[in-house]
Amino acid sequence: MDSKDLEIGYRGATACSAAGITYRQLDYWARTSLVEPSIRSASGSGTQRLYGFGDILVLKIVKRLLDAGVSLQNIRTAVDHLHARGVDELERITLMSDGASIYECTNSDEIIDLLAGGQGVFGIAVGKVWHEVEGSLLHLAGEINGQVVSGQDNDELALRRKSKGA
Repeated sequence: MDSKDLEIGYRGATACSAAGITYRQLDYWARTSLVEPSIRSASGSGTQRLYGFGDILVLKIVKRLLDAGVSLQNIRTAVDHLHARGVDELERITLMSDGASIYECTNSDEIIDLLAGGQGVFGIAVGKVWHEVEGSLLHLAGEINGQVVSGQDNDELALRRKSKGA
């Protein structure tokens, strides 16, 4: 069993609740390939999309960028970059924007350089968003291979330990 088999999948309503978005936004973003579910895509009438933790993290970041006035075109570029980085690296970066561009910062020197231009800049500390999503999902139901998990069962580390017999 690989780590993909142990990743918890969250249905659309749960992903919306954790990311703070509407189901209409979620559906539109999936249909336009802005943020697609990594666990299971909808494959016709009656099938449910299942979103992974990283998907919900990106959904919440997209919402924050939209709220700050960043264009959807620029957000698409940022989402592509976030997917290229991989989920494990995301916790250590901060996204910065002046409303027109989006910047990635991994240390304080970069932040100083960005602010030297004199434009107003806001930042999204992805690690903070990461922990917010973790906290939200702790109390919401998810699925693993068709089995519903909820509450304390939503701890991927605990699930990995169970699968190894530890």
